[in-house]
Amino acid sequence: MSNSVLVLWDDVLASYDFGRGHPLRPLRLELTMALARDLGVLDRPGVTVRKPSSSGQDTLELVHDRDYIEAVKRAPDDLLGRLGSRYGLGSGDNPVFPRMHEAAALVTGASVEAAKAVWEGAAQHAVNLAGGLHHAMPARASGFCVYDDPAVAIAWLLQAGATRVAYVDVDVHHGDGVQMAFYGDPRVLTVSLHESGSYLFPGTGFPEETGEGEAEGTSVNVALPPGTDDAGWLRAFDAVVPDVLRAFGPQVLVTQLGCDTHTLDPLAHLALSVDGQRATYALLHALAHELTGGRWVVLGGGGYEIVHVVPRAWTHALAEVTGDALEGGIPEDWQELARSRSGEYAPTQLLDGKVTTYDKWDGGDPHDAVDRAIAATRKSVFPLLGLSA
Repeated sequence: MSNSVLVLWDDVLASYDFGRGHPLRPLRLELTMALARDLGVLDRPGVTVRKPSSSGQDTLELVHDRDYIEAVKRAPDDLLGRLGSRYGLGSGDNPVFPRMHEAAALVTGASVEAAKAVWEGAAQHAVNLAGGLHHAMPARASGFCVYDDPAVAIAWLLQAGATRVAYVDVDVHHGDGVQMAFYGDPRVLTVSLHESGSYLFPGTGFPEETGEGEAEGTSVNVALPPGTDDAGWLRAFDAVVPDVLRAFGPQVLVTQLGCDTHTLDPLAHLALSVDGQRATYALLHALAHELTGGRWVVLGGGGYEIVHVVPRAWTHALAEVTGDALEGGIPEDWQELARSRSGEYAPTQLLDGKVTTYDKWDGGDPHDAVDRAIAATRKSVFPLLGLSA
């Protein structure tokens, strides 16, 4: 389905590193790219892998306050931490590290380059798996995120002339930073499926958050209960996402593919398999071709089981973006690499072997927590988009 794909990658992207013991380990990206290479995904016809360039000050200021950007630049030299504390820098979630601004600006630059390539027609799909840092606010770091690269990429699209951009976030955590950036902008539809903020950081993303002013109805949140599995997740996706995207009619689709929805993820409580995550990527791919002529920007996001989940999930994402799905076993060379780099036992199969069939939404069962979540979202936002709840 894809005639050209740009993958933004350089080993230096792994310098976005909060240090030893932090959950967001850059090794997850290194193992993902190694697995994709070993399986030939990056050598498929029409695929180009290119080193990104950093975002400049003007581009970052499309979303972030100038004072905040300057604070990020100076934070590594602020030995007492007085500067960073005003901006969420130096906390347990967002410790300061050397050349933090440069690393974060490079991640953001890769996402902007992906958006630019898709908008200008240089590539039909474009990928930055180092991106998807969706919690950063205009003047504050949050949730392992220094700059909000999805929001900056969307803002770049708007500046370039886009009038209808859809953002779909399937990370286990609510995409609060992106929602906030465009909460009053009717040109951007933000859709987030996540574990309910009643149980999980950042404590937002409830169905009643639907946008404000002229943008009312352009913020869509599906807040799922802990324990939601493949069948429930896919039912929720199918019951909400295609309808709201079709009603909005986007020119470009931007997606954040956080894979911390997996049952093995140590920071959250959903119960998806790699199989269910792969099925979600296929649904998004089909929607990109149906609604935007294939203009699809693909970003990474969360994912904290760095050997068994992230490399497999995002290699499946790359396979979906570039063409054919993957099956079968994992090369022994990669297994040895994963063991040597992580000290952990490596998976041998690309999939978890789970069935991903699901019952389509038919009004729902009021005794089912997932169906109640779906119903709440549809009731809150569907009428605002001219849809029947």
